[in-house]
Amino acid sequence: MNMEKAEGTSTESTTHVPVKGEAYIKSQYLTTKDAFHEFVDSKWKSSGVKGKSEDTKEDAEVAPVKEPEVKKPKLDQEETNKSEKPDKKQWRGQNKSRPHTKHTAYDEKRLCLSLIKDNQECQYGEKCHFYHDVAEYMKNKPADIGDKCYLYDTFGKCHYAFACRFAKAHTNPDFTMIEKADLVKAFEGRILVKNSLSKDLQIRLRKRLVKFPKSEEYLKALAKQKEKTEQPKNGKEFEPLAVQQTSTESETQLNVEKQAEVKTIGPLMDTDIIKLRPCEKKSVDFKDKLYLAPLTTCGTLPFRRVCKRFGADITCGEMAMCTNLLQGQQSEWALMKRHESEDVFGVQLEGCFPDTMTKCAELINNNVEVDFVDINSGCPIDLVYKKGGGCGLMTRTRKFEQIIRGMNYALDVPLTVKIRTGVQEKCTIAHKLIPEFKQWGISMITLHGRSREQRYTKLADWDYISSCAELASPVPLYGNGDILSYEDAMRARETGVSGIMIARGALIKPWIFTEIKESRHWDISSGERLDILRDFTNYGLEHWGSDTRGVERTRSFMLEWLSFMCRYIPVGLLERVPQKINERPPYYMGRDYLESLMASQNVGDWIRISEMLLGPVPTNFNFLPKHKANAYK
Repeated sequence: MNMEKAEGTSTESTTHVPVKGEAYIKSQYLTTKDAFHEFVDSKWKSSGVKGKSEDTKEDAEVAPVKEPEVKKPKLDQEETNKSEKPDKKQWRGQNKSRPHTKHTAYDEKRLCLSLIKDNQECQYGEKCHFYHDVAEYMKNKPADIGDKCYLYDTFGKCHYAFACRFAKAHTNPDFTMIEKADLVKAFEGRILVKNSLSKDLQIRLRKRLVKFPKSEEYLKALAKQKEKTEQPKNGKEFEPLAVQQTSTESETQLNVEKQAEVKTIGPLMDTDIIKLRPCEKKSVDFKDKLYLAPLTTCGTLPFRRVCKRFGADITCGEMAMCTNLLQGQQSEWALMKRHESEDVFGVQLEGCFPDTMTKCAELINNNVEVDFVDINSGCPIDLVYKKGGGCGLMTRTRKFEQIIRGMNYALDVPLTVKIRTGVQEKCTIAHKLIPEFKQWGISMITLHGRSREQRYTKLADWDYISSCAELASPVPLYGNGDILSYEDAMRARETGVSGIMIARGALIKPWIFTEIKESRHWDISSGERLDILRDFTNYGLEHWGSDTRGVERTRSFMLEWLSFMCRYIPVGLLERVPQKINERPPYYMGRDYLESLMASQNVGDWIRISEMLLGPVPTNFNFLPKHKANAYK
């Protein structure tokens, strides 16, 4: 054990009494807030770790911590004085008014793309605003981060050429690029990342030239059904009683017609009469798998690759808005990307209307390589819920049915759904929806054991998940909520669920998948945790680029992840194993300096960790985490 911890340990720590909701840590590691930060700051200054200058470092540490005030309408002086009291609600959940700096702001002047791509002639000529002199660009370019380039060492060639922040590793003194011919040949023609949006498809989507024959067919049948159901209201004043008595029979008949509508124009083919049955669709074995949840902001492709390395069986892209996908937005289509290591991969869609969701399903079916499509019916944020999407779909069963039937009609892969227990805390409705899902054609259900109102303030209700799993059989049902150790996973499996979905547990410790599969508590060292972050950094440079933009994008996603990872308490420090997800870690000294640094809840310390892997942050760098923890209350 490193004796450095003893220097920062306070004698007051031995008298520490754990408060309610706080994790139990061995008394010799406990300390006070002031002693902890004094130790971390002093050791950082004397450690010799290369970072930015002291002046700019202080700016980066202090500026991001303070959250900007929300814009308020002008009020009278008396009302203004009354509203000076701080609102506690604004410190919970997401930071909606956090500062956001675009990654393009970190480049003062870039090298022209024509020089990066094999020294082609610039098509803009004198009108081009970028550098055309490589020597001048290299002189004004920010200093290199390191001597080795991950892209060059892995693929034999760095596509970012002189713009790479590790350019010295693959650049000659005469400004020519170096390549490793054997590695270049090995990766020639190999597609590592699939599902990219082509320029042709993007243009056609923006010009609304993409055809949706299956969706149009389904929506026409839906319109006919609506006309027939509304006809008695708009017809004669007195309708025969027989019409009302046979409403159930006619509804059933319309549902059959909706699923198998026969075309009457042109030659009649077998495919017009005999539709693809659910059993003939591509099947996915959902039995007893570990499912990495679709995590907004943090569930990026590099993070999913890290989780795959540790044993995640199923991965899913971040929640994508169907309207943005139909408009050809590049940022939304980036959520569809799939790495070759993701053997069972799905995408999650959010929407609240049958027409857009059905068309989006058909678009994905024809242009994206996925194993399943998931409907998000559990998102609790106001932006989604107030439009009728996310959790809002659970209370709009008629629209929900139309969406599911339409997407099933357009897809050749299984359709799954993720739901919560309900919207209100004391009014569960998931058990009412599950039998309907079985009739509508859902292939798998994921149930998060909390309502929208609860968010993360209370423990997940696994007893309710267990009763819903029995109700869902034979359709597989996955349980989700509060899984942070293999013991939690074992208890979850005893409830009868088909599998387990892990969300925050994977963010706090991505090696949880290994722990579950090997049934052990892994007392992982701080060096191993730093290696995990280094792997994420390398995957990020590969995915977002090794130029300044790519480096800062990788850094921002790493910092978002560190806002969760800092909640992990090493197994060797715990008085009571395992750590519970709702237990807040007290201030403690790690067994070495790095372990203490990783335990810090301060944004400035997360920036220090990023500087160990990605070099100094730019002078205009600013960061405030998107998520604030309210899960301990």
